[in-house]
Amino acid sequence: MASIVERPKKGGDSTFQVKWREGGGWETERFGDIDSAKSFKKLVEAHGGQWPHGWVRGQGFVEPETNPDDVPLIEWAHRYADRLTGIDERTRKDYKRDIDRHFAPATHTRRDGSVMTYGGIVHTERSGASTLATLCNVTQDDVTDWVRAQETVVKDPDDPAEVLSRKASPKSIANRHGLLWCVFQAALDATPPLRATNPCAKTSLPRTDAGTEEEMCFLEHDEYVRIVAEMRAFDPAAADLCDWLVGTGMRWGEASALQTQDVNPRAGTVNVQRAWKRQEDNTFALGPPKTKKARRIIALTGAQMDMVRRYTTGRGPEDWIFRGGAGKAWRHSNFYHRKWERALKEARAKGFTKKPRLHDLRHTHVSWLIAANIPLPAIQIRLGHESITTTVDRYGHLVRALDGEITAAVEAAMGTAPAGSGLRQVV
Repeated sequence: MASIVERPKKGGDSTFQVKWREGGGWETERFGDIDSAKSFKKLVEAHGGQWPHGWVRGQGFVEPETNPDDVPLIEWAHRYADRLTGIDERTRKDYKRDIDRHFAPATHTRRDGSVMTYGGIVHTERSGASTLATLCNVTQDDVTDWVRAQETVVKDPDDPAEVLSRKASPKSIANRHGLLWCVFQAALDATPPLRATNPCAKTSLPRTDAGTEEEMCFLEHDEYVRIVAEMRAFDPAAADLCDWLVGTGMRWGEASALQTQDVNPRAGTVNVQRAWKRQEDNTFALGPPKTKKARRIIALTGAQMDMVRRYTTGRGPEDWIFRGGAGKAWRHSNFYHRKWERALKEARAKGFTKKPRLHDLRHTHVSWLIAANIPLPAIQIRLGHESITTTVDRYGHLVRALDGEITAAVEAAMGTAPAGSGLRQVV
């Protein structure tokens, strides 16, 4: 068994020495942090108390190709996706698509017949030469280079007007990096571990709030009224569905999956227990909501209950509350293109300037609740967020209700509390 010994330094910092017996003597390796020492200790023990394959004392895996279990990164990434449990096949397909599109380098044939390689993850050796990225040879620098490459536009050298690869958004880069992190973490968790560290662990990602264009669009009440008034003029039932989305904060897949049996008329509530899920073949099927906490009961207003009664009277328990043609459930693409876009076009012709999506009705619902001083934990429950962190991260910047109390508290702490504020001044 290997052990870890902390070695304090004069400056107050410490190094961490991993010790184990091999061949009748002691072997040691020193690290600057405890996490790296723990990872290496696990590697030594997994290799039967011997130096891991390809590890050079003081340098790490400088010869990763000697690891007999090393495989091309893309091959390992596909293996990781194939062995994931608890996900639907559509999600698995999306992961494998991202692996092929963003982990593997792309090629472009130039006019002179030469082949240009760009994007993807490659391993750069100390000499500057690039080699195939494998599970064991990818370094933190390789991951950083990959992230930086996604922040730039790649153009065709023969035709600068032709874009081969567009600049990725910070959110897209973060999502791809998160998948890559999981791929490498699976190598660390393997028995025996195939790597000592995760090269994604210390990547500095672009800020997701660095752009000037906001991802979410919040509508004021009069702005929403302008859109839905245009829709009500040509399809009152479609306008009612929009009223439901903005009035309950439900996701489209949840609202369009509601059935008559989900309504409790006496309690004035609706039970969210299913949602439409996109399948591997791009069709839709009913499944559970997005998260465990997305299974929830939502309180309805009197007007919303009146709407429900109009749409459920005389209907069977499994009939859809909101229906498209022939009594079938609405599909997002049909509703968006035939109803939502048409209403927006009419509103813009009369001076409306925003570009909201259907999902922005959910964001708008939250903004109205926050403006009414509804606490974020209550909003989390209503929206079905798995964690309050999600609610705070997305909508915390809208909370301004306590600004007065906050500034008064700061003034009190600084000894400048206004007279009659009830806050004790600090003397």
